[in-house]
Amino acid sequence: MQYWLFKSEPGEWSWEDQLKVQSEGWDGVRNHQASNNMKKMKIGDMGFFYHSVKEKAIKGIVKVVKEYHPDPTDPTEKWGMVAISAVSSVEKEVTLADIKANPKLADMALVRQSRLSVCPITPEEWEIILAMTRKS
Repeated sequence: MQYWLFKSEPGEWSWEDQLKVQSEGWDGVRNHQASNNMKKMKIGDMGFFYHSVKEKAIKGIVKVVKEYHPDPTDPTEKWGMVAISAVSSVEKEVTLADIKANPKLADMALVRQSRLSVCPITPEEWEIILAMTRKS
């Protein structure tokens, strides 16, 4: 199993929007590195749903339910997408500041490549952040 972080602007597609649907295509990605990350995804891979822009926080946990396939929003037919479904909201949001404050997460893709919309997360990073989402 692999782990991912999916970034979305809440004004475009929010965690609340994600919770309302059974599954949703992660469309509109027009960055080669983010697209290559999606090509590596398998059904059952897990991810964090992250609100970008002002909030900059992990809001929930998602699961990949459909592997890479053509993105119908792309008229050039060059780009693809995956589909994800909501698993659960997090008990406690984890902000970008929280992540940056943890030295064990200094090499995380979210920190190093802050503009990348779909980032890989190592199993170790997943476990650290998952623990941070739990209320103590």
